[in-house]
Amino acid sequence: QVQLVESGGGLVQPGGSLRLSCTASGCIFSINAMGWYRQAPGKQRELVATITSGGSTNYADSVKGRFTISRDNTKNTVYLQMNSTQPEDTAVYYCNAHIQYNNTNSYSENWGQGTQVNVSS
Repeated sequence: QVQLVESGGGLVQPGGSLRLSCTASGCIFSINAMGWYRQAPGKQRELVATITSGGSTNYADSVKGRFTISRDNTKNTVYLQMNSTQPEDTAVYYCNAHIQYNNTNSYSENWGQGTQVNVSS
């Protein structure tokens, strides 16, 4: 069994910074792409940023230049550095990872439980 545990959410003022972390644990053989998604009240879940095992990144247009995704493969951890935050960034942020479990030949998509980010003065 694999778990993704997020941390780092909370309240931040507009223009402020916040850093989210997500660590995968369990029977992990390898991890391919990892990423962050978010869901605001009344809206569908949307992609924020993704990063491959080799470090290639992809961002939603709304966060380009403000958010940075990174990962530490030795710790099975992905980060999201959020700078210049805006009220529109308020949402539940979910970690996502494509994980190959021990003794399997394919990758499975896994989600964290979500962490709330509120951008407000």
